[in-house]
Amino acid sequence: MGREAAKVTNVGKLLQTRGEEFLGSGYKDPISSFSNFQEFSVSNPEVYWKTVLNEMSTSFSVPPQCILRENPNGENHLSNPGGQWLPGAFVNPAKNCLSVNSKRSLDDIVIRWRDEGDSGLPVKSMTLKELRAEVWLVAYALNALGLDKGSAIAIDMPMNVNSVVIYLAIVLAGYIVVSIADSFASLEISTRLRISKAKAIFTQDLIIRGDKSIPLYSRVIDAQAPLAIVIPAKGSSFSMKLRDGDISWFDFLERVRKENEFAAVEQPVEAFTNILFSSGTTGEPKAIPWTNATPFKAAADAWCHMDIRKADIVAWPTNLGWMMGPWLVYASLLNGASIALYNGSPLGSGFAKFVQDAKVTMLGVVPSIVRTWKSTNCIDGYDWSSIRCFGSTGEASNVDEYLWLMGRALYKPVIEYCGGTEIGGGFITGSLLQAQSLAAFSTPAMGCKLFILGNDGCPIPQNVPGMGELALSPLIFGASSTLLNANHYDVYFSGMPSRNGQILRRHGDVFERTSGGYYRAHGRADDTMNLGGIKVSSVEIERICNAVDSNVLETAAIGVPPPDGGPEQLTIVVVFKDSNYTPPDLNQLRMSFNSAVQKKLNPLFKVSHVVPLPSLPRTATNKVMRRVLRKQLAQLDQNSKL
Repeated sequence: MGREAAKVTNVGKLLQTRGEEFLGSGYKDPISSFSNFQEFSVSNPEVYWKTVLNEMSTSFSVPPQCILRENPNGENHLSNPGGQWLPGAFVNPAKNCLSVNSKRSLDDIVIRWRDEGDSGLPVKSMTLKELRAEVWLVAYALNALGLDKGSAIAIDMPMNVNSVVIYLAIVLAGYIVVSIADSFASLEISTRLRISKAKAIFTQDLIIRGDKSIPLYSRVIDAQAPLAIVIPAKGSSFSMKLRDGDISWFDFLERVRKENEFAAVEQPVEAFTNILFSSGTTGEPKAIPWTNATPFKAAADAWCHMDIRKADIVAWPTNLGWMMGPWLVYASLLNGASIALYNGSPLGSGFAKFVQDAKVTMLGVVPSIVRTWKSTNCIDGYDWSSIRCFGSTGEASNVDEYLWLMGRALYKPVIEYCGGTEIGGGFITGSLLQAQSLAAFSTPAMGCKLFILGNDGCPIPQNVPGMGELALSPLIFGASSTLLNANHYDVYFSGMPSRNGQILRRHGDVFERTSGGYYRAHGRADDTMNLGGIKVSSVEIERICNAVDSNVLETAAIGVPPPDGGPEQLTIVVVFKDSNYTPPDLNQLRMSFNSAVQKKLNPLFKVSHVVPLPSLPRTATNKVMRRVLRKQLAQLDQNSKL
C-alpha cells in the first residue's frame, strides 16, 4: 500500500492527528511508526482502548471507572492473571450495533444478502431502520416467553438474516446466546445444550443447499432440546409437524405487535453475552463465555487490522456456531459497515457472483475454501475489483493459493488473522500499514504481546528468530477469564513461565519468528514431530508435498512412532483431486515427496510411507485432525507387525 493510501486507513488517520501525542518525538509517519504504535497499545492500555472505543462511537450506559485494573480487589494476580477490564461499566453490545451515530443514519444499508439459486435476482438489503424494527420485535417476543433474565438461548441455524436478527435480539434483551453450528449431529447439539443449560433454541426445519434438503429440526429433537422456535427454510409452511410445545416462527412473532423501541437491558461489563465452544478434538468441548467486553475486542481488531469502516461491505462465510460468526456481526456493525451474507455454499460460482453483485470490500476466507476455488476455477470471470483486502483464518495458508487469490482482486493484500474463541479475536495478524508476506503474520494484534518459548520452556528474546510454542501476555482486552466446564487457570496458566511478574497465558500453537521479523504458524504444538532429533511442523512438510504432483489436492504429514520403538517415521497421507484417480506407482510418489522435502527442507528427512485416503479427518472448524491419523497409522503399523 502506498503512503497516500496508508494515510486514509483508520490507523493512518488516527496517527496523522495524534501520532506525536502518543509516541512523542520518535513519531515519523503511519507506516514507519506502526510497530511503535503496536507497542504503545500494550504499554498504554488506558490511552489506546479509550481512543479506539471512542473511534468506534461506543456508548456505555454507565462509563467504566478506568480501562484496566490489574489486581482487582487486591486479589493476587494468580486467581485472575488477566486483570479486570472496564470495571464498573454497564453496556449492551447489541444496542451499540443498532445505534445511530456519526458513522451511520437510519437509511444506511446494514445487511446485504442472497439465497442460493437467486443469482439472477438483485441482492436483497436491509437498512438500519428495518433491522432495528425486526430486532425489537423479536426482543419483545422473547420477553413474552417468560424466561428469567440471563437465561441461555441457543441458535442452531445457517448464518442468514433471521439468525443475525435473533442473535442481536437475544443480546439486546439481556439473555445469553448459545452458539451451535448447523453442521452438528444431535449428540454434539445435546452436549452443548446441556453444558450451557439452554432454556430455548432457535432452529430451521431444514437447510436447503442446491437440490438437497438437510434435516435440522429433527436433529434438534433427537438432541432432546428444550422449547424450540422453528423457522421455515423456504416460504411460510413446514414439511413436518412440530413437537408438542414448540412454536413456529410465525406464531412466535404473532404474540406481540409492538412498534416502539425496545429498551436495551444494560448489564455489567463482566456479564456473559454468548457461550461458544472450542472444537474439542478430545473429550468435551470447552465452553467459553464471551462477556460484554468481548464484542468490542472483535470490532477493534477489525477497525485496526482489516481497516473496516463506514460504507464497507464485509463477507466471511461462517456460522454463528463458530467464533467468526459473532465476530462478523460485531466487526461490521460496531464499525458502521454492512454485513454481506450468502445463504448457501461458498464453494461454487453462486457465491462468487454474490461477492461481485454485493460489491464486497472485505472478503474473509479459510484456506480450504481457497483450495477448492483454485482447483475447480468456479470464481473465474467474476469482477471482484471492489475488494480492498482479504482476511484469512482457521489454519495455515499456502503461498501459491493465496497469490492466486490476490490475483482475483487486482492483487489486494491478504490479512492473516490468528486467535481463538477464548480471545474473542486475534493475537497475531497483519496490517495495511506494513508490507505483508504471503502466508505470514506481520504483527501481534493491537494490545497483545507475544512470546515464543524455547526448548527450555522459557521465552526466547524478543526480535530473535526462532520456533516454539507461542505464549501470550495475560493482559488481553476482552479475553476469557472463566470456562463453564473446566478450571480456566488450569487450562491457560498452570505451569506457564512468568515474565516481569506476570504469568504467561498458554495458547498451544507453534509459531516461528523469521529473521525478517514475520511470524509463521506451524499448527498445534501436537502437530509437530521429531524427525531424527530435529523438530519440524507438519505444515512445513505439507506445503512442500502439496506442490509435488498436480493430481494431489492436499496432504497430511504425520510422524508415526515405529511399533518396536525408535525415531518417528514420516508418513504422508495424500488426498487426490479426483477421488477415482489411482496413482500408477505409490513408491514413485513417495520418492518425489522425499526428494522435494530433502531439497527444500532438510536433506536428513526421509518419507517412509505414502497412504492414500479419500479425505482427511477434520474438526467441525476445518482443522485437520492429525492426532486421529497418527493413532490410525500407529494402529495399522501395530497390526501389520502382528
